[in-house]
Amino acid sequence: MSMSLSALARSPVASIVYVAIAWLVLVPLFRIEPRYLPPLPVVIADGISVWPDLVAGFWRTLIETVLGFLAGVALGVGFGIAFSASRIMERAFLPIFVALQTIPVIAFGAIVVIWFGNTIMAKVVIALYLAFFPVAVNTLRGLELVDPQRIALMKSFGASRLQLFLKLALPTALPNILIGMKLAVALSLAGAIVGEWFGDTVGLGVMLLQALYFEQIPRVWMLIIACGAMGTLLYGALSLLERRFVWWRAD
Repeated sequence: MSMSLSALARSPVASIVYVAIAWLVLVPLFRIEPRYLPPLPVVIADGISVWPDLVAGFWRTLIETVLGFLAGVALGVGFGIAFSASRIMERAFLPIFVALQTIPVIAFGAIVVIWFGNTIMAKVVIALYLAFFPVAVNTLRGLELVDPQRIALMKSFGASRLQLFLKLALPTALPNILIGMKLAVALSLAGAIVGEWFGDTVGLGVMLLQALYFEQIPRVWMLIIACGAMGTLLYGALSLLERRFVWWRAD
């Protein structure tokens, strides 16, 4: 019983409770001005007042984030494998991808909106743009960890290139790929929210932009909490996937 209570006290849920208690106590205790940090009950009340819009915006942003993330993972893994198989491709395209990552997402988002209009596709492409690079790099680095002696051993038993990839290279690279995916899911969320700033009617990014325009400070904090909750859920899902299916380490 004591061990379960100790584990519960160290769990992520307990951390959220600690932060909420600190918010409830410290704001009135130190008389923090609402423009800096409004009381938690005020933030919760504001969220309840716009609950239908909040739920609709949450699901819209979640869809954009997940679609962009999945597309980014597929593209990133594909390029990572291609770079590992061909050093010519790595030297030719990886510097271009690095340069693309230096372009501000606002500038890239403007081009994407011009191409696709204010559609869900535009938001997905922006999320993909931020997500694919960490997956590609971590896939490449993971595939580089394959032990040459194991490759030689499997070849001596007549293993084909496909068998080498599926039974040795991919399992070795999967822990690194999951690291890239964890980075990518947070970037996908940021990309989806930024994409909504270019014009939309539904989404957490839209609500955040409106709250900033009208200086609705409690709503801004409520949306920060909503975005944090979404990011935490997505990251937690990947962590569960990792513990369930990718429990080994690349080294």
